[in-house]
Amino acid sequence: MSNPARDIAPAKLNLALHVRGKLPDGRHSIETLFAFCTDGDRLNAQAADLLTLTASGPFGAELPIDGGNLVLKAARALQAEAGVTDGAAIYLDKKLPVASGIGGGSADAAAALRLLTSLWQIDPKFASKVAPTLGSDVPACLLSCSARGTGAGDELAPIELPELSGKPVLLVNPRVELSTAAVFAGWDGVDLGPLGDWREGRNDLETSATALVPQIETVLAWLSIQPGAEFTRMSGSGATCFALFDSEEARDLALDNVPREWWRLATFLR
Repeated sequence: MSNPARDIAPAKLNLALHVRGKLPDGRHSIETLFAFCTDGDRLNAQAADLLTLTASGPFGAELPIDGGNLVLKAARALQAEAGVTDGAAIYLDKKLPVASGIGGGSADAAAALRLLTSLWQIDPKFASKVAPTLGSDVPACLLSCSARGTGAGDELAPIELPELSGKPVLLVNPRVELSTAAVFAGWDGVDLGPLGDWREGRNDLETSATALVPQIETVLAWLSIQPGAEFTRMSGSGATCFALFDSEEARDLALDNVPREWWRLATFLR
């Protein structure tokens, strides 16, 4: 039997996220800047007659492994689009918390598309066609590189951010799941303007998310006072927040001091 194909589903960060209004299809119009970490969930896939998914890891038990799982949805959609009859045994090591604003499910689906494209030896164009049908973040996660997102976040323009490549970053989540739909539903509808430089940007979902999960405010405040923290923000619809640090040593010192009840990940930007 051949060795399994492997891929990483890196954690996604929104350096800024501006909500500009509504699209004709009812989704929200946003402008965002995506960045990706070097760490995240891990997947592998082995050739098989049937399509199956096994999940383990710190958050594996929280995932459905039936038709409702986004990895299986991605795999079945790719099968149909490419006319593939082969199956695959997919294994997911779920390290990122569920419903946490860092693209875990979308990144897993995107990694599955990349994996199966390689395993089934099909044209990558099929994965690119399927990705937008799985969720607004999946196209960005398929690229897994810095990009400006417009539309619903699925219209992408890759960008270079050399000043951020290799930047130490600490992700912190208060271990509270947060519904993206609920957070967007709580947006006040006020367009505060376009996204320019990410440093001067905002996350327009922070107020809504904090109303649902007040601990977000506590996490952001804690991150902002850590020595060496240069930039802090909530990612996506929350509740994960992050801080960029001026050195790996400063980040690791903060890591050691994260309150025990919070989830944390020390990593780097790609």
